[in-house]
Amino acid sequence: MLTRAAHATLSSVLLVGLIISGCAKKPATTASAAAPAPSAAPAPAPRATAPSTPAAPSTAAPAPAPAAPLAGPAAPRPSPKEFAAIDALKDVFFEFDKYDIRPEDAKTLDANASWLKSNAENLVLIEGHCDERGTNEYNLALGERRAKATMNYLVSQGVQANRITIISYGEERPLCNEKTESCWAKNRRAHFLVKPR
Repeated sequence: MLTRAAHATLSSVLLVGLIISGCAKKPATTASAAAPAPSAAPAPAPRATAPSTPAAPSTAAPAPAPAAPLAGPAAPRPSPKEFAAIDALKDVFFEFDKYDIRPEDAKTLDANASWLKSNAENLVLIEGHCDERGTNEYNLALGERRAKATMNYLVSQGVQANRITIISYGEERPLCNEKTESCWAKNRRAHFLVKPR
């Protein structure tokens, strides 16, 4: 049985290990389950991780291994390089540190959904973007939440989910580089790209 001091020390060591082995700078992507495979997708690069600090020995039983997924392998993600921007699909924007769809942006998404339903032969890639404030890891996660919120809105308007792929670039691809609120507001966006099926 661990004493309180040993438990606190073990918790601290594990927390430091998690912080040290943080994520590498890489856009986060999510593909819908039924998205078609690209003809020749490059193999994903391995993620670099820092060595973790060894934890103190524990008398607790190890956690059980996670169960293997029941479904087959996930469909390969389409490459973002295969997609192109078009004038018919407009960006939507977000408040600082938020991923809620604002009423004025819902109107833009309604128009985007209408175009996507009328052009069902196209797949769509939604990019999530952030301004420069916050850590890279935080902004990658926030960009992904923005892209997912945008995707969910489009699906609620009748766009098939299997046509949509999302990716987060966090703060890595700003439209504006000035250090002002009006500039940062332009960077907090979901951007749309399409490609034929």
